[in-house]
Amino acid sequence: MSHEVQPDEQEPEDDAERAPFRRYLTRAGAERLHRELVHLLNEERPKVTAEVSAAAAQGDRSENAEYIYGKKRLREIDRRLRFLTKRLDTATIVTPAEQPDRSRVFFGATVSLEDEDGGRSTYQIVGSDEIDASGGRISVESPMGRALLRKAVGDSVEVRRPRGDIELTVVDIRYE
Repeated sequence: MSHEVQPDEQEPEDDAERAPFRRYLTRAGAERLHRELVHLLNEERPKVTAEVSAAAAQGDRSENAEYIYGKKRLREIDRRLRFLTKRLDTATIVTPAEQPDRSRVFFGATVSLEDEDGGRSTYQIVGSDEIDASGGRISVESPMGRALLRKAVGDSVEVRRPRGDIELTVVDIRYE
């Protein structure tokens, strides 16, 4: 399924529980979140539960640091499990290779850019759960992601940055 993300779509920063609408994820991003959910559910939570049980068996729980920390860690794991479950349940999975209009930048595109000095960089436009600037994945909601939406090869964009604006030219668009 392919989906065009509109640049004016606004979503809350980070809380899946406040978001009754759908978020976009690439298939690879959804698989990463699913692997994390399975790991927490099948490995991490049972391990911490066993640690809490062992700490509880030591007696007084009010001053038992291992017990208190374990309960806190269980709450964190449960919170993350709820978040991941809800995020995956409400996400619209986008397969970039199925994008019908490959001549413009939309969600999932891998975009090669050239700056004024001839320097080149490549980024994939992804959802906020998938960002990894060092890995070349930027959010569709970021200033650069928004500036690139709907651009074609040869189009220039000006991106506002804290260290100064920069003009970039789109030199290649791929959907993989």
